[in-house]
Amino acid sequence: MTTLLVIAKEPVAGRVKTRLCPPFSPAQAALLAEAALADTLAVVAGLPAERRVLVLDGTARDWLPSGFDVVPQGAGRLDERLAAAFSLCAGPALLVGMDTPQLSADLLAPALAPRAWHEHDAWFGPAADGGFWALGLAAPDPELLRGVPMSVPGTGAAQRHRLVGAGLRVGELPTLRDVDTAADARLVAREAAGSRFAAVYARLVPASAAPDRADRSRTRPGDGPSPAGPR
Repeated sequence: MTTLLVIAKEPVAGRVKTRLCPPFSPAQAALLAEAALADTLAVVAGLPAERRVLVLDGTARDWLPSGFDVVPQGAGRLDERLAAAFSLCAGPALLVGMDTPQLSADLLAPALAPRAWHEHDAWFGPAADGGFWALGLAAPDPELLRGVPMSVPGTGAAQRHRLVGAGLRVGELPTLRDVDTAADARLVAREAAGSRFAAVYARLVPASAAPDRADRSRTRPGDGPSPAGPR
């Protein structure tokens, strides 16, 4: 079976989802990040897996369900931290980040099907912002990630090119939107109706001023790429 990896950052105000501020405060952004992480972990907890691992920058809190091993993220740039996460696995592994609370079992089903690794050596989930939200490797090789430029619009294309260039047969997962900006949060909350993220967003929006306008005027650099622009 496949090892499932979730790479995440502890949702601490001022350290996560800074591109949501404004219109959200750092504390509100952290609440949205925690909700997105909790939704992601809940989905992964219900999937068949050899092992479930939370690769965490920070400390696990009560948002972590049972059934996960927790390991610290490695040091260095994001490509190095992703490479270190895959180095934990001896067999097939599938990694997702914490920025897609609309994640569902159906979205990951192709990569977890009984024959998922018979016809594919890798699975790739592109993100709408040019990054990627999921990456699966039948034979985890950290060198498939090291040196891939992260946090740029071409991150996903560069990572996919690396996989294809290594001769891997790449299966495609659906394109998802990461929650990076206030506009993203609004669209994902609508898409993930019934999720914890949508509930937190609905509670916070009345106290938040003009998220779309604030998002359009944003000039601050991003927090990082999509998962796997994972955090």
